[in-house]
Parts: sequence; structure tokens; C-alpha cells
Amino acid sequence: MDPKMLTELVTMKMPFGKYKGWVISSLPETYLVWFHSQGFPTGRLGHLLATMYEIKLNGLEYLLQGLKK
Repeated sequence: MDPKMLTELVTMKMPFGKYKGWVISSLPETYLVWFHSQGFPTGRLGHLLATMYEIKLNGLEYLLQGLKK
């Protein structure tokens, strides 16, 4: 996994939608599950959301603990 991506997960904010302004790593799992069923956006944002979905699905949130400020 790209360490830069992990940093982006704890710093990048959701640019639109119900959770606009929330840091991607803080998005509720139900929101990520919804994206998974509907399709993730294209580009970097979609890739980050899909990665966060996998992290939460597999209980790997501890990977982000040291990066959160």
C-alpha cells in the first residue's frame, strides 16, 4: 500500500454530498457501503473511497491511527 495514500485518507475531505467536508477516514461505514453498491466515483477520490471501504470492511482502521492529527 502506498504510504501517501494513507496520509490522504486522514487529510483529504469529502468534496460533495451528505458528508461534504468530512475527512475520508471519518466517513461512516454505511456511506462507504452505499458507494460500493452504487459505484465509486472515478479518479483519485473513488480510489481513496474504495480503499477506505476495504480498510473498514476488514477492520484495519488501526493502520491510520498514527497518522491522524
